[in-house]
Amino acid sequence: MSETRHYLYYIIFGLVGLVLIIRLFYLQVVNDKYAELAMENSKREVVQFPPRGLIYDRNGKLLVYNDVIYDLMVVPYQVKALDTTSFCSLLNISRERFEQKMKNAIVEVGSSRKSTLFQKQISPATYASFQEKLYKFTGFFIEVRTDRKYNTTTMAHVLGNTGEVSEKRIEQSEGYYRQGEYVGLTGIERSYEELLRGKKGVRNLMVDVVGRVIGPFSGGKYDTAAVNGTNINVTLDAELQAYGERLLQNKIGSIVAIEPATGEILALVSSPGFDPNMFVGRERGNNYMKLLRDPLKPMFNRPLSAPYPPGSIFKIVESLIALEEGVITPQTAYYCGGGYRVGNHTVKCSHSHYSPLDLRGGIEQSCNPYFCQVFRAILDQKRFKTTADAYDNWYKHMQSFGVGTRLGIDLFGESKGILYTSEYFDKLYRKSWRSTNVISISIGQGEVGITPLQMANIVAIVANRGYFFTPHILKNYGEGENLPKKFTEKRYTTVDTSHFEAIVEGMQRVVNSGTARSAKIDSIQVCGKTGTSQNPHGKDHSVFFGFAPMHQPKIVVAVMVENSGYGSTWAAPIASLMMEYFIKRHIPQKRKWLEERMLNANLIQNLQNVQR
Repeated sequence: MSETRHYLYYIIFGLVGLVLIIRLFYLQVVNDKYAELAMENSKREVVQFPPRGLIYDRNGKLLVYNDVIYDLMVVPYQVKALDTTSFCSLLNISRERFEQKMKNAIVEVGSSRKSTLFQKQISPATYASFQEKLYKFTGFFIEVRTDRKYNTTTMAHVLGNTGEVSEKRIEQSEGYYRQGEYVGLTGIERSYEELLRGKKGVRNLMVDVVGRVIGPFSGGKYDTAAVNGTNINVTLDAELQAYGERLLQNKIGSIVAIEPATGEILALVSSPGFDPNMFVGRERGNNYMKLLRDPLKPMFNRPLSAPYPPGSIFKIVESLIALEEGVITPQTAYYCGGGYRVGNHTVKCSHSHYSPLDLRGGIEQSCNPYFCQVFRAILDQKRFKTTADAYDNWYKHMQSFGVGTRLGIDLFGESKGILYTSEYFDKLYRKSWRSTNVISISIGQGEVGITPLQMANIVAIVANRGYFFTPHILKNYGEGENLPKKFTEKRYTTVDTSHFEAIVEGMQRVVNSGTARSAKIDSIQVCGKTGTSQNPHGKDHSVFFGFAPMHQPKIVVAVMVENSGYGSTWAAPIASLMMEYFIKRHIPQKRKWLEERMLNANLIQNLQNVQR
């Protein structure tokens, strides 16, 4: 009996031992939960943010660089025996605010054991104070990263800005970004985020039970080095851009300047604008709301996003399509008679001139009746069964000039403008319509709208006699990396190159003896076209596009000045000053009076006075 009891004890002890061994095996080998907890308590991952790539203009001028900033991070689980009064005093926050931020920190990462942002961008003075007393604040540490600084007060719409990453982009990044990190939000910063951001690294540190750093974890075996962002050069000419912004100061409008031989954008001005440095530092949120509430909409990128009735500059494209269709020749002449009558409606001619006019003369004098006749000749061709068929043919030509479609610029926010299909008019007129129903389109009014970028692209096509390169902002990056193929391929229109010379000659006459004499430049042959864009909400818009020199053009410019009247009054002089400044790098004394007039005019104030 005694011996049996001994055996029973041995079996019980054996079973208990086996259970313990199995449990230890499960805890140490199968279930790594406790190993992970121990690791979390002894290891801290510190993200190494690389410097973002620098941005230079086409001439090597530094536009955007980096500045060091300090973020206060926290691992809530490690916060123990905190002197809250001293901590809050250093940060100049209340105890209630502290408690709320701690709750938010846990919610944002879904765990009290993971590090998260407690307060962003603490001042260098606060950083220095924290460094001295950090050992007292268990669970807190400083993460050093960089923020953008702008070496200019101009080109905010193009350069863009950085800001906190959204939940959507965090999801799209497949784990690269985390809450509180910064990404490019607009402009170049967004378009070339992957180039500029570089690649984050990680330092793994050993910490003791109170969160103090002991040294590198495993001798740095698991650390990864950060890779610096790539520097890029943009196509903008910083001096020309700044000059354009000065010319449009106290005006609402746009300037787009392009090098036609490459499609490189030399200037992209949206006015009113703002200083890009407003989106740097802890005041960026307040500045954003200030700009958002401004009734003049300074954050609206007018060159890319605002479709305007093009007015008479549209006559250039109409002429080229008519030549291609064979419905006119450069010698085709029409009488003016002061207006073109359609039923009870008359399209008036805005200028007194000789008559009849051929094509070059029609362009020179910007004769509305002439181009009503041209447009009707395009849509009333007998080879088409219906006006809708002829319109569809005209529509395809227009799209080849980039009208009614996005050009593909490497900036976000590009509008395709307004160009309706024949289905729109079929529905509007119940399939019973003719060229006279849409006659306003012939002079760039009615059911059409194009952006200043599209205007500049059209005149680049004329300057190149039939083709264009997709307008772009990126010039080069890294160690001479090649541009994307879409920026280096010629894109031809549906109009044969042989038809462009007559149009160029007509545009030269516009500047020399026609409606844009204010755009003349000594020793430089300028070709251009004025436009007065009708505005149902107030005074007409002033429009001009052109290029210089006439042969082997170096620059094309499109200008839109809202609520200011004739194209010859404001847009044409501004465009010619931009051309002359780019080619000569100065404005001669002889034209200083014109420059001063453009610089000093306050059309916004005039507009506000009228509205009152």
